[in-house]
Amino acid sequence: MTQPVEGKARRTWRPATALVHGGTLRSQFGETSEALFLNSGYVYDTAEEAEARFKGEAEGYVYSRYANPTVAMFEARMALLEGAEAAKATASGMAAVTAAMLCQLQAGDHVISARALFGSCRYIVEELLPRFGIATTLVDGGELSAWADAMRPNTRVLFCETPANPTLDIVDIAGLAAIARAHGARLVVDNVFATPVLQKPLALGAHITVYSATKHIDGQGRCLGGIILADAAFVEDPLKNFLRQTGPCLSPFNAWVMLKGLETLALRVERQCASAALIADHLATHPAIAQVIYPGRADHPRHALAMRQMTAGGPLVAFRLKGGKGACFRAMNALGLIRISNNLGDAKTLIAHPATTTHQRLKPEVRQQLGIGDDLLRLSIGLEDPLDLIADIDAALAFAGE
Repeated sequence: MTQPVEGKARRTWRPATALVHGGTLRSQFGETSEALFLNSGYVYDTAEEAEARFKGEAEGYVYSRYANPTVAMFEARMALLEGAEAAKATASGMAAVTAAMLCQLQAGDHVISARALFGSCRYIVEELLPRFGIATTLVDGGELSAWADAMRPNTRVLFCETPANPTLDIVDIAGLAAIARAHGARLVVDNVFATPVLQKPLALGAHITVYSATKHIDGQGRCLGGIILADAAFVEDPLKNFLRQTGPCLSPFNAWVMLKGLETLALRVERQCASAALIADHLATHPAIAQVIYPGRADHPRHALAMRQMTAGGPLVAFRLKGGKGACFRAMNALGLIRISNNLGDAKTLIAHPATTTHQRLKPEVRQQLGIGDDLLRLSIGLEDPLDLIADIDAALAFAGE
């Protein structure tokens, strides 16, 4: 492999340029598109070279569970976009969340997390970590005083999503980072809903950012992937060795797909945000809708904070439908263009009923506490013409009251 094509210029590149060229390595064949190194192992010219690579005394690849050229390009491009010193890719977003926490925790440690989380993230915090002697506390993520009051001498990690799935709750990243630093803890932010285009947690003081690259980074519903971004010291130790030994590595093929997705990420997110804003405003005027939840609207309870942290309102809209579950199901089943799916971040607009899908394993009282009622729908905006989406929604809502 040759040296990265960007050279010294990369430090001055704007995001759209970095998304196309960042981290690119070219082989001796001079390919324009990033090369796909679909291999598991590597050969050495001599036994001495093999020994040196395993000792870390010589550069080069050893095994694709440890590192791979295509995966390395994806990691480098994401680090450049995020403004991180280093990054490590994983097989999925949940692998990224789990590794980001477990690699730095041990029995006797304490974790504080926002209550408003994706269902699988709640599982990690509430059920998995305590099995290994790691105490956890759930708090109202929007109240900084709740985080401060929950801090203990053994608190090592603070964890949140912002905007949160599916209620689009907003957490003050800078304020929370200050609390973490004052107590010697690390703040981990799941930035999936905002995407790296709209929000930079590390620039706001967070220590670690995690993504499900399956969502907007791929952007077309093709491959699973995740990534963890942080300072070089954290990535080198403890993260790198944890991933190397436990094995949740990203496949080279999926990394190549993610690289292709990154080339159009900024364009897609810009279009999706513009459409989301139009759709949110339209829903707010519809008589069948009880509430619209969108960070870009002034009626969102944390709109001002969201606009300080994010450059747009985001590509997701949540709303409450009068008539509860029955009305939601009737409307969803009447949709013709928008598809029912628990995934998000796709080029296609997708709708989900969180109470019966992504958050169905939570107890009813927990869903009620989080605001995930049977009347809540989550809309992930795609790349269709927003007027066609609005027409589809209006037609479907006509069936909601039947």
